Amino acid sequence: MALDQSFVGRTYPPTEPYEVGREKIREFAEAVGDANPAYTDPEAAKALGHPDVIAPPTFVFAITFKAAGQVVEDPQLGLDYSRVVHGDQKFSYVRPVRAGDRLTVTSTIEAIKSLAGNDILDIRGEVHDEAGEHVVTAWTKLVARAADSGEGEA
Repeated sequence: MALDQSFVGRTYPPTEPYEVGREKIREFAEAVGDANPAYTDPEAAKALGHPDVIAPPTFVFAITFKAAGQVVEDPQLGLDYSRVVHGDQKFSYVRPVRAGDRLTVTSTIEAIKSLAGNDILDIRGEVHDEAGEHVVTAWTKLVARAADSGEGEA
Protein backbone atom coordinates (compact mmCIF):
# COMPACT_ATOMS: atom_id res chain seq x y z
CA MET A 1 0.00 0.00 0.00
CA ALA A 2 1.42 3.39 -1.01
CA LEU A 3 2.44 5.84 1.68
CA ASP A 4 0.14 8.81 2.26
CA GLN A 5 1.26 11.86 0.21
CA SER A 6 -0.24 14.17 2.86
CA PHE A 7 2.86 13.47 5.00
CA VAL A 8 5.06 15.44 2.59
CA GLY A 9 6.20 18.54 4.46
CA ARG A 10 5.60 17.06 7.91
CA THR A 11 8.31 18.12 10.35
CA TYR A 12 9.11 16.21 13.53
CA PRO A 13 10.36 17.75 16.80
CA PRO A 14 14.10 18.31 17.22
CA THR A 15 16.06 15.51 18.85
CA GLU A 16 17.71 15.82 22.21
CA PRO A 17 21.24 17.26 21.86
CA TYR A 18 23.98 14.83 20.86
CA GLU A 19 27.39 15.81 22.24
CA VAL A 20 30.16 15.09 19.75
CA GLY A 21 33.21 13.64 21.49
CA ARG A 22 36.81 13.42 20.32
CA GLU A 23 36.87 9.69 20.95
CA LYS A 24 33.73 9.09 18.86
CA ILE A 25 35.29 11.08 16.01
CA ARG A 26 38.54 9.10 16.28
CA GLU A 27 36.68 5.78 16.35
CA PHE A 28 34.61 6.76 13.32
CA ALA A 29 37.66 7.94 11.35
CA GLU A 30 39.43 4.66 12.11
CA ALA A 31 36.34 2.64 11.17
CA VAL A 32 36.10 4.29 7.75
CA GLY A 33 39.87 4.16 7.24
CA ASP A 34 40.42 7.92 7.04
CA ALA A 35 43.80 8.87 8.53
CA ASN A 36 43.34 12.66 8.17
CA PRO A 37 45.07 14.07 11.28
CA ALA A 38 42.40 16.78 11.63
CA TYR A 39 40.12 13.96 12.86
CA THR A 40 42.42 12.77 15.63
CA ASP A 41 44.98 15.45 16.49
CA PRO A 42 43.74 18.72 18.02
CA GLU A 43 46.93 20.53 17.00
CA ALA A 44 46.55 19.42 13.37
CA ALA A 45 42.95 20.62 13.42
CA LYS A 46 43.97 23.97 14.94
CA ALA A 47 46.62 24.40 12.24
CA LEU A 48 43.76 24.21 9.73
CA GLY A 49 41.79 26.89 11.61
CA HIS A 50 39.46 24.66 13.64
CA PRO A 51 39.06 25.04 17.43
CA ASP A 52 39.28 21.25 17.96
CA VAL A 53 39.26 18.01 15.96
CA ILE A 54 36.64 17.81 13.25
CA ALA A 55 34.58 14.84 12.14
CA PRO A 56 34.75 13.10 8.75
CA PRO A 57 31.92 14.25 6.46
CA THR A 58 29.80 11.10 6.89
CA PHE A 59 30.05 11.11 10.72
CA VAL A 60 26.78 13.03 11.01
CA PHE A 61 24.92 10.13 9.35
CA ALA A 62 24.75 8.33 12.70
CA ILE A 63 22.75 11.11 14.34
CA THR A 64 20.65 12.09 11.33
CA PHE A 65 19.67 8.49 10.62
CA LYS A 66 18.71 8.01 14.26
CA ALA A 67 16.62 11.20 14.07
CA ALA A 68 14.93 9.87 10.92
CA GLY A 69 13.69 7.08 13.18
CA GLN A 70 10.96 9.47 14.33
CA VAL A 71 9.64 9.40 10.77
CA VAL A 72 10.13 5.68 10.25
CA GLU A 73 8.42 4.83 13.55
CA ASP A 74 5.45 7.18 13.00
CA PRO A 75 2.51 4.74 13.13
CA GLN A 76 0.33 7.11 11.10
CA LEU A 77 2.81 7.00 8.20
CA GLY A 78 2.48 3.22 8.01
CA LEU A 79 5.96 2.43 6.73
CA ASP A 80 6.84 -1.28 6.88
CA TYR A 81 10.47 -0.97 8.02
CA SER A 82 11.10 -4.69 7.47
CA ARG A 83 11.03 -3.90 3.73
CA VAL A 84 13.22 -0.77 3.88
CA VAL A 85 16.64 -0.43 2.30
CA HIS A 86 18.85 2.66 2.36
CA GLY A 87 18.72 4.20 -1.09
CA ASP A 88 20.90 7.30 -0.96
CA GLN A 89 22.56 9.82 1.32
CA LYS A 90 23.71 13.40 0.71
CA PHE A 91 25.15 16.13 2.93
CA SER A 92 25.49 19.88 2.55
CA TYR A 93 27.77 21.48 5.13
CA VAL A 94 27.84 25.03 6.45
CA ARG A 95 30.83 24.10 8.61
CA PRO A 96 32.47 20.87 9.82
CA VAL A 97 31.16 19.01 12.86
CA ARG A 98 33.59 19.59 15.73
CA ALA A 99 34.38 17.86 19.00
CA GLY A 100 32.32 19.54 21.70
CA ASP A 101 29.39 20.37 19.42
CA ARG A 102 25.97 19.69 20.91
CA LEU A 103 23.82 18.93 17.88
CA THR A 104 20.09 18.57 17.38
CA VAL A 105 18.36 17.24 14.28
CA THR A 106 14.97 18.25 12.94
CA SER A 107 13.59 15.78 10.38
CA THR A 108 11.16 16.68 7.61
CA ILE A 109 9.57 14.43 5.00
CA GLU A 110 10.52 16.07 1.70
CA ALA A 111 8.97 13.62 -0.76
CA ILE A 112 7.05 10.38 -1.02
CA LYS A 113 6.94 8.57 -4.35
CA SER A 114 5.69 5.21 -5.51
CA LEU A 115 7.64 3.52 -8.28
CA ALA A 116 7.07 -0.04 -9.49
CA GLY A 117 5.26 -0.84 -6.25
CA ASN A 118 8.10 0.50 -4.11
CA ASP A 119 7.62 3.46 -1.77
CA ILE A 120 10.46 5.99 -1.85
CA LEU A 121 10.73 8.31 1.13
CA ASP A 122 13.03 11.36 1.17
CA ILE A 123 13.84 12.75 4.62
CA ARG A 124 15.75 15.99 5.21
CA GLY A 125 17.59 16.35 8.51
CA GLU A 126 18.56 19.88 9.54
CA VAL A 127 21.42 19.81 12.05
CA HIS A 128 21.96 22.78 14.37
CA ASP A 129 24.42 23.43 17.16
CA GLU A 130 23.60 24.55 20.70
CA ALA A 131 23.60 28.22 19.62
CA GLY A 132 21.01 27.41 16.95
CA GLU A 133 23.50 27.81 14.10
CA HIS A 134 22.96 25.61 11.06
CA VAL A 135 25.80 23.09 10.70
CA VAL A 136 24.71 20.63 8.01
CA THR A 137 21.72 19.34 6.11
CA ALA A 138 21.47 15.61 5.44
CA TRP A 139 19.14 13.98 2.94
CA THR A 140 18.28 10.32 3.41
CA LYS A 141 16.42 8.28 0.80
CA LEU A 142 14.68 5.14 2.03
CA VAL A 143 13.10 2.59 -0.26
CA ALA A 144 10.35 0.34 1.06
CA ARG A 145 10.42 -2.59 -1.34
CA ALA A 146 7.14 -3.83 -2.74
CA ALA A 147 5.62 -6.85 -1.06
CA ASP A 148 6.35 -10.06 -2.93
CA SER A 149 3.21 -11.03 -4.81
CA GLY A 150 4.06 -14.70 -4.49
CA GLU A 151 3.95 -15.19 -8.25
CA GLY A 152 6.29 -17.79 -9.65
CA GLU A 153 6.62 -19.74 -6.41
CA ALA A 154 6.73 -23.50 -6.72
